[in-house]
Amino acid sequence: MIIDTNAAFTINRSPTALTPDQRRAVMESQPKFGDVFTDHMAVAQYTPEAGWHDCEITALAPFQLHPATSVLHYGQAIFEGLKAYAMPDGGISLFRPAMNAQRFALSAARMAMPQLPEDLFLASLKALVQVERDWVPKQNGSSLYLRPMMFSRDARLMTKPSASYTYAVIACPVGNYFPNGVAPVTVWISHEYIRAARGGTGEAKFAGNYAASYAGQAEAAAHGCDQVVWLDAIDRKGIEEMGGMNMYFVTKRDGKTTLVTPKASGSLLKGVTRDSLFTLAGDLGYAFEERRIDIDEWREGCRSGLITEAFACGTAAVIVPIGRAKSSADEDIVVNNGEAGPVAMQLRERLLAIQHGAAPDPHGWLMPVV
Repeated sequence: MIIDTNAAFTINRSPTALTPDQRRAVMESQPKFGDVFTDHMAVAQYTPEAGWHDCEITALAPFQLHPATSVLHYGQAIFEGLKAYAMPDGGISLFRPAMNAQRFALSAARMAMPQLPEDLFLASLKALVQVERDWVPKQNGSSLYLRPMMFSRDARLMTKPSASYTYAVIACPVGNYFPNGVAPVTVWISHEYIRAARGGTGEAKFAGNYAASYAGQAEAAAHGCDQVVWLDAIDRKGIEEMGGMNMYFVTKRDGKTTLVTPKASGSLLKGVTRDSLFTLAGDLGYAFEERRIDIDEWREGCRSGLITEAFACGTAAVIVPIGRAKSSADEDIVVNNGEAGPVAMQLRERLLAIQHGAAPDPHGWLMPVV
């Protein structure tokens, strides 16, 4: 798709806060994920009368909100997450941004918000990356993380969908999401809390889903675990997600390696990385299953040797192995002796190689923007 960026977004450059040397030093210092932001953001406004308008790239700045702004009271807010990568030829590409655009529209529909046209979503990313190209890290495994978002703006306290909305994209240079990189994590299987239920907002990238997960994450931390694993809302046995990431299990039977991921049945987010691994598994000759997998199968599979690996995946962390799982029921599941497995690491390296332009892109996942 060819996008006329200039026709969609007015670019208003602001003086940069840092010199090129200072910016380079910041990026090389490996700041925490999401702590350092670029100089500009993309912004657009929506009203029923004018539709999407006032589309511009402008200086990063706080939003001014009336105390009665509906998002502060009723939580109409959605977001996406994707990355821009430096290419070997000096260009910059986005990874599967059209899939993010489509999911953003579905999230908006679920939250009774106006849908942002796909071409406008892509134009906002392209325009912002063009302006902030010097913020894109060049190291393998690093990237410019882009956070598109939309929130309601009406200043009134009626419990009904807002009429006005703001769309924005901010960006930050990032490296590893987890402090220990790809070291296996220990997870807490939550029986007390659930993330989502069928018919709820689990399939939408809705801000409230993440706030609702904090109590479970705090419970995990209190038991010395890095992340929480969510179970289904019905029988509290079916595995759904880890924190805000999709999960995979690797099984081996009669020499055949199979990747298993929990079935998307209305309560978990259909991740871009999750979907990409479907395809890469086939490219590498692995079988693939999308089905229900419960805690009993995980436990017994690790004991018998049928399950050889478990890992989580998402845009922010790419792939992180799971080494151990605990729960309030004195559960202690050890996966692959607590070590990273070869299948997870092979998939991670293959995906990163495609994203950074170091390997062919046979599926056309990269969209050049600079």
